Amino acid sequence: MNNISAHPDSDGFYGDYGGAYIPEMLLPNIQELKEKYLEILESPSFIKEFTSLLRDYTGRPTPLFHSKRLSQKIGCSVYLKREDLNHTGAHKINNTIGQVLIAGFLGKSRIIAETGAGQHGVATATVCALKGLECIIYMGALDIERQALNVYKMKMLGAKVVPVHSGNKTLKDATNEAIRDWINHPEETHYIIGSVVGPHPYPDIVTRLQSVIGHEIKQQFKEKNPGKNPDYIIACVGGGSNAAGAFYPFISTDETQLIGVEAAGKGNETSMSAATLELGRPGIIHGSMTILMQDQDGQITEPYSISAGLDYPGIGPVHAWLDAKGLVKYLSVTDEEALQAAKDLTVLEGIIPALESAHAIAALYKMNFRSDETVVVNLSGRGDKDMSTYKKEFGDE
Repeated sequence: MNNISAHPDSDGFYGDYGGAYIPEMLLPNIQELKEKYLEILESPSFIKEFTSLLRDYTGRPTPLFHSKRLSQKIGCSVYLKREDLNHTGAHKINNTIGQVLIAGFLGKSRIIAETGAGQHGVATATVCALKGLECIIYMGALDIERQALNVYKMKMLGAKVVPVHSGNKTLKDATNEAIRDWINHPEETHYIIGSVVGPHPYPDIVTRLQSVIGHEIKQQFKEKNPGKNPDYIIACVGGGSNAAGAFYPFISTDETQLIGVEAAGKGNETSMSAATLELGRPGIIHGSMTILMQDQDGQITEPYSISAGLDYPGIGPVHAWLDAKGLVKYLSVTDEEALQAAKDLTVLEGIIPALESAHAIAALYKMNFRSDETVVVNLSGRGDKDMSTYKKEFGDE
């Protein structure tokens, strides 16, 4: 045991990363969250409703599936944590349920969010519909184009979807606009950040809410393999919430190797990648100190990935810290590798993964496992939203 906590210090720092670098107008909101979030998350009334909704509304616990045909292909025992079977099709709803409940405790009636692949937007709109709350979703115009199905879902759920035309019209730009909205409507608004990014205490809030994934993995794996933990856990990383949640209970043990997978796009040697940890350096983005992609003048550079959920130019500060401490090994996977992995999983197991999740599957091919080793891949989302991309790439085969 290495006895390392996955939580930040009182100022919101994980080592050198984290903190809260925010406009003055948002100080009261952030201070209120900082002072109250742990009390709320640990209160019996929150725990009771959160647990109930995860079970009865979302469908937890999600299964831990032994992927036998994929295991044969890889040469070791591969399990899939089926977050794709959650209501709304991804892990995102774990966080949105928790944060909408937090908003209720804080007396906030208006919810805003950013979204890239659309899964966080759909999950936010879903829970706002459940609770009867006003919901505004900011989304890059490019992402709106390539995630049209999720956009329609959000609108059908009663959310207002605001297209963002600045920058490269993707997740970073949507986040910028959501923060501007929050500055203009601080009193009645709660901003549901969709990943382990942003100013403290958001990375810790999202990590804690998503840790249900890792706790279930630990329990379910021991039921199938008494007395053991998996040798590896693999998860894709954009901002990094599904990975933070899956890794959470295992960070303090040396028994399990944790693998985060970033998007290399067209290749890290090109200008079309989103592999932040390989290509970035320290800087501030969206309210926290972390690793981000930037030019020599410190200007944020535009990332690229075929996956709308992974083309973020930064990474959650907890992941920057985990990388610096050597507690997680981070790899990167190209578009081509992710597409092939998606095709393999579909043909071998009848499971069509989200493009984000396909990056985690692709990492299996980049490692050398012994036949007696066990691997859990966090299948963070289902591929419904990416069918137009798959059809474009694969044709009618």
